[in-house]
Amino acid sequence: MVAIYAVQEAGSRGRLYPEKESPVRSPWQRDRDRVLHSAGFRTLQYKTQVFINHEGDFFRTRLTHSLEVAQIARSIARSLDLNEDLTEALALAHDLGHTPFGHAGEDALSAAMKDWGGFDHNTQSLRLVTALEMRYHAFDGLNLTWETLEGLAKHNGPVKRPTPYMLEYDAKHHLELGSYASAEAQVAALADDIAYHGHDLDDGLRAGLLTFEDIEDVPLVGEALRDSRAKERETGRAVLDQEQRVRHETIRVVINALATDLTEQTRRNLEVLKPASADDIRYADAPVVAFSPEMRRQNAAIRKFLYARMYRHWRVSRMTRKARIALGEIFSILSEEPTLLPPPWRDRAKATDDVGQRRLVADYIAGMTDRFAMEEHRRLTDLSVLG
Repeated sequence: MVAIYAVQEAGSRGRLYPEKESPVRSPWQRDRDRVLHSAGFRTLQYKTQVFINHEGDFFRTRLTHSLEVAQIARSIARSLDLNEDLTEALALAHDLGHTPFGHAGEDALSAAMKDWGGFDHNTQSLRLVTALEMRYHAFDGLNLTWETLEGLAKHNGPVKRPTPYMLEYDAKHHLELGSYASAEAQVAALADDIAYHGHDLDDGLRAGLLTFEDIEDVPLVGEALRDSRAKERETGRAVLDQEQRVRHETIRVVINALATDLTEQTRRNLEVLKPASADDIRYADAPVVAFSPEMRRQNAAIRKFLYARMYRHWRVSRMTRKARIALGEIFSILSEEPTLLPPPWRDRAKATDDVGQRRLVADYIAGMTDRFAMEEHRRLTDLSVLG
């Protein structure tokens, strides 16, 4: 049983294209399964978080990140008596629209599409599951439930400046873009923050971009590090073994602290709001799922540290610059000469106008993995490589 303020199966607003419901799976279990079996989800295995895919086998990818978000989100949803299936579906789908090369790729496509409707990975996620996946006879996209689509569109809260595609889709399947999303969607969004703060610290330490000394003064993280070091020294293990365990234990404690605070503060918010339905949460004046004021401060400090010391590290900056240049060149070449697109993309380009061709090229690039993007750039620019 879920709480009265959770999304209820009986109250689901259904799908754009009506389908007979499953006798053994909830609507959101079906949404989750459609996401898991989608082409977009599979490509996440070779799409980067911070490090380019070929830099190492043990760094997070968009796929491992999505799985970690789903684990954290589902645990929090269970403790709050929310709809776990919906929460999991949203967590697994939230990164489907990401480009190759992480934020560098999104920056490249945003710049390239500036005069053609722009590019945004949240919109691209919505676009993927409502139009670009072609798996069913009756419709394009995955025909996910209203509740899942709402959560994807409003991943960062009410949409103040909807993109053209959001407005186009909203006109036929009203997602109430100006309101908050369900509590389940809010949990998935903040589980995303918790996961990437934890694993980016872990990957940064593993890659040597960060040291234990670098993180000693970071709020929450430094305290977790000191406690972990003290416990590990007592074991008498070899230094290298200690360092590995200290790193893992530190990250575990940070993730647990963030998730616990989020759960406890959300319970307090629910006691104040006293929502009697999922819509009471959607139409509230503020998000109900939130960190405490002190944890928000600490979380912001972790984010600031990561931006300054890891995301802008000179090694990362070199790779992101090369990635932006490569994707920008792919976009320029293919948008100027769409006949260079492979089938069936080339055939679709013939059937649309100039704006449509550029959007199609952006869709093509956004669906690439890191490896495929590097290979495609070589095929388009290196005379020694066959097309």
